[in-house]
Amino acid sequence: METQQTIYCGSGKAKDGKFGEFFSISICLSDLPKEHITEAKNGKKYINLNINRKKEPDQYGKDLSVQVDTWKPTPQGSVPQAMAHAPKPQYVAHQDEEDSQLPF
Repeated sequence: METQQTIYCGSGKAKDGKFGEFFSISICLSDLPKEHITEAKNGKKYINLNINRKKEPDQYGKDLSVQVDTWKPTPQGSVPQAMAHAPKPQYVAHQDEEDSQLPF
């Protein structure tokens, strides 16, 4: 199974606002790889991102990390690597000794 490289493209900070917590983030457009930018049917371009909390704030107080979501769906008709394993074992009905003495 191939491991995807993590592509960091920004950071941010969780903040408290009038209506609760929100995330203020900055994204470096230069760090967005073209192969992960997709064009939708409406002609607009999109990129999927993941926002994670850092274990501790960095030197600038940023407590969020922004990464490019590199997950790609499995092509139709192929079996995902995690599911490609040995066939399921065959189960045989088991009759207990106790059950064999029942009159029916």
